[in-house]
Amino acid sequence: MLIAIAGGTGTAGRAVAAEALRRGHQVRVISRHAPAGSAALASGTSHAVADASTGEGLAAAVTGVDALIDTMDAKFGKALAGLPAASERLREAAHDAGVSRTVLLSILNCEQSDYGYYRAQAARATMYQRPAWPGSVVFASQFHNLIGSIFGALPGAIPVFSGVSFQPISVESVASALVDAAESGSSVTRIAGPGQFTMAELAAQWKVAGHRGVRLSLPLPGAFGAFLRAGKNLDASSAVPGQSFAEWAQASA
Repeated sequence: MLIAIAGGTGTAGRAVAAEALRRGHQVRVISRHAPAGSAALASGTSHAVADASTGEGLAAAVTGVDALIDTMDAKFGKALAGLPAASERLREAAHDAGVSRTVLLSILNCEQSDYGYYRAQAARATMYQRPAWPGSVVFASQFHNLIGSIFGALPGAIPVFSGVSFQPISVESVASALVDAAESGSSVTRIAGPGQFTMAELAAQWKVAGHRGVRLSLPLPGAFGAFLRAGKNLDASSAVPGQSFAEWAQASA
């Protein structure tokens, strides 16, 4: 099977490419720019330059593809505002090219948040589930990497948001679920990390792993803070085995 990965040079995309190759699939990485060292791409991997924000190059990028996995991302401004439309252009190009399966990476319970980033993710998920041409959506909890980036954001301090818990998951576990969906055509998958922890507990694990800093309790205002304090990022029924945050923190120390 030839699997194309839109956003394949990002954190999730790279993990998906590695998992697909491990299973014996061919991989086509789609991104706006050729990755550094593209001449040394792993065997079974090719690269296509395409820009989903404009549609340039998309038709050629998805030609001959059996399954498409959308891991595109944007955090702020015009790029975030245009992300749902970019995914729609990508899906339209895949449909026109006869791609039989499309899979989106989204965020667990994002439709329950007013946070702008999550609203964009929810809009994309809705589009992928339209009855006229349904795709697959993998809703995942927050990556270990996100928690680590928060803890490492302030030199000498470990920010801990008051009243917040996480159920972090490894990017490798999410990559496995995405490739599963590409292979099986399953419609919706909900996946979360193996354990739920308060942010204070995660900070303690971070320090045990050897990361330094003084724990600093902070409020997290706004829609994202409200979403987290309500525990809407958690789902015990979606927990899967895999690398724990403590293990990831140890490996990243």
